[in-house]
Amino acid sequence: MDLLTPLYDEEKLHQHFKTISDGRIGRHYQREELLRWLQGFPDRDKKFVKEFQTTFNSSFWEIYLHAVFQEYGLSLDWSYPAPDFLVSAGNVTFTVEATTANHAADAKPEWGQPMTSGFYDNLDFNELNRVAIIRLANAFMGKSEKFKDKYANHGHVKGRPFVLAVAPFEQPGFHLQAYRPIEALLFDHYVDEAEYIANPERFPNGPASKSLGSVEKDNGAEIELGFFHNPRFAHISAVVFSHLATWGKVDAMCGNPDAFIRSIWLTPEGMKPVVARGNEGSEKITDGLRVYHNPYASERLPLDVFRREGVVQIWQDSDSRGLLHEEADNCLQSRTAITLLRGTDKDFEGSALP
Repeated sequence: MDLLTPLYDEEKLHQHFKTISDGRIGRHYQREELLRWLQGFPDRDKKFVKEFQTTFNSSFWEIYLHAVFQEYGLSLDWSYPAPDFLVSAGNVTFTVEATTANHAADAKPEWGQPMTSGFYDNLDFNELNRVAIIRLANAFMGKSEKFKDKYANHGHVKGRPFVLAVAPFEQPGFHLQAYRPIEALLFDHYVDEAEYIANPERFPNGPASKSLGSVEKDNGAEIELGFFHNPRFAHISAVVFSHLATWGKVDAMCGNPDAFIRSIWLTPEGMKPVVARGNEGSEKITDGLRVYHNPYASERLPLDVFRREGVVQIWQDSDSRGLLHEEADNCLQSRTAITLLRGTDKDFEGSALP
C-alpha cells in the first residue's frame, strides 16, 4: 500500500498529510516510523489511502491500533470486512471497531488554531471538556447503533467481546483533555481541573472527582453521563482510548535526533518530567493507552488481554461505583514534541503536531 505518494491536488489533501509529506529534511524519520506501524495492514476496501490523505485522523488511529496489536503479538484475522479488527489473544477472540471524535460541522477543527501562549492563557478546561464529552458521546453512540444494526448477528461477532476504540480529535487543544471527558462519559467520574488550579489549597491530596450527572449540548439537550452504568450498552465490553496516539507519538518513536520530546510520566513517587532528543527517548507504542472495562458487559474482555507495564486499565466497583485500576500510577500523562526541520535554505524551522 503506497500511503504517502499524494493522489490529489493540494486543496483536497488534509492539513496533517501535507505537513508530513512536504519533503523537508528530517521528515523521513517520521514517515519510516509510520510505515513500520503499517506493515501487514491491508487496504481491504481500497479506500484507505484516499481517506488517510484527505481525512487523516481516523485512518491514523487505525494504523496506531494495528501497531499496538502487533506489539502485543495478537493475531489478526482480515477475512471479514467489518468490524475493523478481529483479534485473538490466546483463547480469547474479540472484535474491535475504531472511531474518532471529530469537530462539529460548524466548529473549528483541531488543526484550525495554533497552540500559542494566548490560547493557553484563555483556555477554559471545563468548556474544553464539555465539548469533548459531547463529541465522544456522538462517536460512542454512532458505533453502538452500528453494532446493533449491522454487526451483532454476524457469526464472527456474536458471543464475543466487542471493543470500541475511540480517539479524540474534536477541537483545538484536544490533547489537553487527557482522560477527564472519557471517564465522565463512561463512569460519570469527573475531575474539575479549573477548580483545582484556582484553589489548590482546598485539595491537599490533589484534584478530587465528582459526579456531573449530565452535560448540556449547545441546543439545550442533555447527555446523561455514566454510559457504563446503563444496561443498554452491555454489548460494549470495553473502550480503548488514548489522547496521546497522535503524530507526536511518531515523533517520540522515530529516532530523529532533531526532535525534542518533553514528557510527563506519573510514577509511584509523583509526576516526573523528562526531556529527551528523539533518538534518546524510551516511549513505546503502548504508552498512553487506557482500557476502560464495562462492569455490566454481556461479554467481558479479560484484563489479561491488554495487561502490560504502563497500560492503564480501569473498571468500576458495581456497589460503591468507585474506580478501580491497574498501572494508573505508572503511565505516560502528556507529551509535547517539537521537530527542527531543515528547509532548502538550510535554516531550521520548528514544527509540531500534537
